[in-house]
Amino acid sequence: MNEFIITFRECLEASLIIGIIYTILDKNDLAAEKRVLWIGVAASLGASVIVGILLTFINESVGNTSYEKLFEAIFMYITAGILFYVIFWLAKHVSDRKEIENSVKNAIAGSGFALFLLVFFSILREGFETALFLIASVTNTGNFSYFGFFLGAVLAILIGYAVVIQGKKVNLRSFFKATTLLLVLFASGMVAYGTHELESYLVKNEIIEKNNIPRVWDIYKPTSSLDNTQNTMFYTYDAPKNKYYYLLHDKGTVGVFMKGFFGYNSDPNYIELILWLLSMLFGIRMWSSFYRAS
Repeated sequence: MNEFIITFRECLEASLIIGIIYTILDKNDLAAEKRVLWIGVAASLGASVIVGILLTFINESVGNTSYEKLFEAIFMYITAGILFYVIFWLAKHVSDRKEIENSVKNAIAGSGFALFLLVFFSILREGFETALFLIASVTNTGNFSYFGFFLGAVLAILIGYAVVIQGKKVNLRSFFKATTLLLVLFASGMVAYGTHELESYLVKNEIIEKNNIPRVWDIYKPTSSLDNTQNTMFYTYDAPKNKYYYLLHDKGTVGVFMKGFFGYNSDPNYIELILWLLSMLFGIRMWSSFYRAS
């Protein structure tokens, strides 16, 4: 089950981003940019395999996971920055066009390198996270389910494919309005999640004390047992750790997906929340100005 959840969540986010971008390119007949898209996909898949092998080797040789948090934070910030750049590029050009189709075409055309970087880092980040989580899962359980791994990946890719197919059937402006807002949510979540991973790196290296970090809220703490007032259907049990996680905890059934997609955290620090709010306001402002102009 762990393998399914991990691969489904990580592959779904990348599939949605790629599906959204492909639909925009396809509806505007940008053949050269579609080739760049698939080159980015191939390059990032190859790099993800290499990263997974390196992480496994380093984990077995060193056993220190603090570097993983730092790398993941860097990946988050880079990918979020590229996502915001793409959104800004679209918003900047739409004000000069009456037809949104021409605006999108002019915005994306000529920015092949940015498109390649977006695709490359989006998938590489997911590959990096998948490797980290699978290594941790195998370490805790001692087992690995190939069925769950491939089932999660295939299901996520099929959902991304459905986005592409459905995108061809709807009006581009309506589709783009919804999916661009989704990209804003993704980018803001990456900023928050990256900040959280940076905190983990500092804590693991004893640069700061975790207990000294003020929290905005700290709810749904994991527990080793449930009392009569707690319904088991609202909790996920982690056998290796002997912990029950509430479904809205960031390791719970619902919270784990919210964390992957939107950077949700059940115990955020103030810097994390402030950066999330600022990036969200920044993205929504670009998004709203795009549609006021159009």
